[in-house]
Amino acid sequence: MTRQKNDIEAEDEDFGPFGRSLFEDPASRALSRVGVVDVGSNSVRMVVFDGAARSPAYFYNEKILCGLGKGLAETGMLNPAGKDRALAALKRFSLLAEGMGAAPLTVVATAATREAKDGPAFTAQVLEETGLKLHVIDGDEEARLSAQGVLLGWPEAKGIVCDIGGNSMELARIGDGKVGKRLSVQLGPFRLQQVQGGADKRRALIHRVLTTAQQKMKTEGERFYLVGGSWRVIARLDMERRGYPLTVLHEYRMPAKSALDTLDWLEGADLPMLRGRTGTSVERMELVPLACEVLREVIRVFQPSELDISSYGIREGLLYEQMPEQLRARDPLIEAARAAEQTGARLPGTGKALYKFLMPLFEDRTKDRLRLIKAACLLHDTSWRAHPDYRADVCFDNATRANLGGLDHPGRVFLGLALLHRYKNNRSGSRLEPLFRLLSEDEIQEAEVLGKAMRFGAMFAAGDPATAGALIWKPKKRALALQLTPLGAGLFGEVAQARFNSLAQALRAKGQVLLPGAHADA
Repeated sequence: MTRQKNDIEAEDEDFGPFGRSLFEDPASRALSRVGVVDVGSNSVRMVVFDGAARSPAYFYNEKILCGLGKGLAETGMLNPAGKDRALAALKRFSLLAEGMGAAPLTVVATAATREAKDGPAFTAQVLEETGLKLHVIDGDEEARLSAQGVLLGWPEAKGIVCDIGGNSMELARIGDGKVGKRLSVQLGPFRLQQVQGGADKRRALIHRVLTTAQQKMKTEGERFYLVGGSWRVIARLDMERRGYPLTVLHEYRMPAKSALDTLDWLEGADLPMLRGRTGTSVERMELVPLACEVLREVIRVFQPSELDISSYGIREGLLYEQMPEQLRARDPLIEAARAAEQTGARLPGTGKALYKFLMPLFEDRTKDRLRLIKAACLLHDTSWRAHPDYRADVCFDNATRANLGGLDHPGRVFLGLALLHRYKNNRSGSRLEPLFRLLSEDEIQEAEVLGKAMRFGAMFAAGDPATAGALIWKPKKRALALQLTPLGAGLFGEVAQARFNSLAQALRAKGQVLLPGAHADA
């Protein structure tokens, strides 16, 4: 037994290094059905989170592009048409929240409302007509909440959060699960639309503001976490240029060079055509050229090591604010998988038993790989209701396209491929093959081994496969043995033999089945 395995078992009896689940804890469940609204300079969005698992489900999500901050820099007032649209949206959201059991809503308003001369009057009007109290937050608080949203999805995140809105852009340092220095600058696209003197004057202003921000933040060469609709559109366009096979924006990562290549490409691109191909709204695409100018200067001034897209921002930050500290410390991927098992598996709890049964095959793996293996075991039976002919593909789609935090794109594909092999021996000719290129050959091989191991273990015995036998793996000799218990001797039939043989083949090993009392070959 390796030292790592000893540590895993000693740290917590309820699943190794991942600790005891809080999913059923009453104090955590008290956060069930939390509704938040973000009244931004460009959009007004309501999100209702269902469940207090560390990776909460999005029960409801609706956005209206109101353009509250359009023209603010020139007039000092909120856009009249934007106010009407925002008020109508807030009335609707208030009624929806009552119907969903998500009232009272937590509502925050950001740059446009806090800077407009008529912001206080608009806030009073909203309260009078909808009953919703707008909490108008300053730039420092906006940066903090946005950074907390990144931490909800990325507990290990370290670097600079950069959140672009319609009228402002917020910067915040994060690391060790904490939010550090914050800064708000007036570089939103709506504000840049009002700069006089053409593109040269505008770029000079952007450069000057960002240079000052860089000196205050004292950062260079760090990872940047990009939050905001304009950044997400640029990332989606980067995917389009590169022919990237997985169009999930959360945790999409762009090297600075790739981002600059995309910005160059967009200067001569047909934006209306790209808008149709990427499903981008007209209102959002209108702001993209200005956001591109800002991003180019961000790269030039801050020299980020990498640009990572976060779909989590201020709304998720509001939820994170309400979470007890013990819940914040959980792994969002594992908590989401536990929640899925509780609600979707035939026998909840078998994921833990399956994980322990398979551990001899993966004793020397890293912590990051073990968490993926554990998530796969927890999810191994959650798609059983799908039609058998499509179950493997459904498993893959669920893993790669689910709204999960703490899971990068290669991790999504690894998890999906393992679950595909949980139900299917062969992946050749699959419509999903383009996604496999996000993994190395070794990772593809390990995903297949994990899938075939789950495929065998899940059917070997009902409930806990350890009651029927134990796996003995000798990697140097490429020897896999199955030590049967008396119960296992009765359970080990033709199908079990075939699946055990398939696992041994995936391991490129010789397989041996041992009856009770027999011993593996030396």
